[in-house]
Amino acid sequence: MLELRPNCECCNKDLPPESTEARICSFECTFCASCADGPLGGKCPNCGGELLARPRRPANRLANNPASTQRIYKPGGCANSA
Repeated sequence: MLELRPNCECCNKDLPPESTEARICSFECTFCASCADGPLGGKCPNCGGELLARPRRPANRLANNPASTQRIYKPGGCANSA
């Protein structure tokens, strides 16, 4: 099951479970659309995989299968990826 991480690893933007702005790779590294499409060029800086739209979990399923609350933020942001 996807973790649905709560933020962009580059800019720390909030990405709630219902966000259409979240992008993930196959390892669930999570980025906002602005970082994914901009400085990252659609490529995960951690594994090199492609970044795709994260599926949204139906709201009625979040109670029993909540999104992650663990934030992963890399203070260098996307700067090292450019």
